[in-house]
Amino acid sequence: MSAASRPSRLTANRIRAMKGGTPIVCLTAYTTPIAKILDEHCDLLLVGDSVGMVLYGMESTIPVTLDMMIAHGKAVMRGSKRACVVVDMPYGSYQESKEQAYRNAVRILQETGCDAVKLEGGEEMAETISFLSARGVPVLAHIGLMPQQVHTTGYRSVGHTEAETAKIRRDATAIGGSGAFAIVLEGTVESVAREVTDVLQIPTIGIGASAACDGQILVSDDMLGLFSEFTPRFVKRYDELGRRVERAVAAYASDVRVRLFPGEEHTFKRREHARKTYGSATDAPSLATIES
Repeated sequence: MSAASRPSRLTANRIRAMKGGTPIVCLTAYTTPIAKILDEHCDLLLVGDSVGMVLYGMESTIPVTLDMMIAHGKAVMRGSKRACVVVDMPYGSYQESKEQAYRNAVRILQETGCDAVKLEGGEEMAETISFLSARGVPVLAHIGLMPQQVHTTGYRSVGHTEAETAKIRRDATAIGGSGAFAIVLEGTVESVAREVTDVLQIPTIGIGASAACDGQILVSDDMLGLFSEFTPRFVKRYDELGRRVERAVAAYASDVRVRLFPGEEHTFKRREHARKTYGSATDAPSLATIES
């Protein structure tokens, strides 16, 4: 494929320009094979810190490290050609100061080649986002339910009370003027999500925030039925791959135990021409040479 015919990768600016248009399709990705499958269908792939719970069995996203995020970011970039790839900044990698956030964001961009970073926080993080944006770091913001604050806020939907609604409004206003190219709204009641989407000039990407948002994102393993520890109300399961994998593994185990696998079609045989060509055992090539 020539350079001219290759699909161009969606940038943060192009995602921003999708505000109010066709809804933006986003999913999480953590590995090269999954990124290859998702890339054709998604506008944005998020290398989420949810990787800690989904792939590593952690109880929350808090223990996820910067090195982990960079490793998975590299893997997703190898599998992606078209989608805008965003890598989460893990807990503790940006909250200390805007300078710390900049150093770690630059490291993520340089080592993974991704298009942008994502960080959680509203008005308290607006200055940091402005600092990053002014220095060429595209930022996807995240307000509403914030998993990295689970120890102080819990894991529940927000916007039910006037105090919660006022907080989301303040966060949205601050982020809207910070330079972020889009904002994730998580676990936010529909009326508040709709209001924020209508007011902001940048796209809102909902996860448990209704169809009023400019786009949607889910954890891929949730919507595919691969992660079954718990299923949030806002997740629609489009398949039950976990059950299908379990059935396949059970069938394999059964075949192995009764010697149905491997069969003749899966077994290497000595080639006839090898026996004819070499006159004695000492002249014959090694088994590794004969079999392939």
